[in-house]
Amino acid sequence: MNSSEHASRRPGQSTSEVTPTVLIVDGDVSVRKSLELLIRPAGWRLETFVSAREFLACPRRSAPRCLVLDVALPDLNGLDLQKLVADRTEMPVIFLTACRDVSMTVEAMKAGAFEFLAKPCRDDLLLGTVRQAIELSQTEVKRQAALVALRTRYASLSPREREVMALVISGRLNKQVAGELGISEITVKAHRGRMMRKMRAGSVADLVNMAIRLRLPLAPFRRTPQPIDRSMLALESGLA
Repeated sequence: MNSSEHASRRPGQSTSEVTPTVLIVDGDVSVRKSLELLIRPAGWRLETFVSAREFLACPRRSAPRCLVLDVALPDLNGLDLQKLVADRTEMPVIFLTACRDVSMTVEAMKAGAFEFLAKPCRDDLLLGTVRQAIELSQTEVKRQAALVALRTRYASLSPREREVMALVISGRLNKQVAGELGISEITVKAHRGRMMRKMRAGSVADLVNMAIRLRLPLAPFRRTPQPIDRSMLALESGLA
């Protein structure tokens, strides 16, 4: 594979600005050449691979892309490769193969294939399928980037701010949070305000949605309030 075909990102360039890449894994050189002549004029980058192992040897990149894959390959078959890259949700898999076995088609689709096309395939059908797969990839890449940013904001919270957040998203009022943590209500308000700013949450509803995306557990209710930490009371004037 020509190294110039690799999708690259300039410093400061977002993933949404990167030219989408169509990855092709097919052992037939004539197929790879014909797909290159079809795909390049559409404006996408192209990377071609002779085998599954050659594809797997290349580093994974978080950028818009889709995989056009044959079932019959020199080493691993296409269905095996699909299973190995199942976690790459930003990379829809399109099968393009001469193998027309119904059970094989069903297996690929159940495993999450975007589409299963038979060779020979009409140019307009293949291009339309690739375009839809790329659009899906762009949406998923943006979703993943937003989740990484959200995790970074959550990681910036102090341990106490995380405790307050867990109680707030579980529906506790400030007074209840104070009782469960053994601190004053004024201190809770200070921690809560900083936590909301760090998380960039405009409301409790926003915070709950963020917690769902982060898969945070709800805080269990405690039956008895914790004793107030008197040492924290001395800090209230500085926190308020």
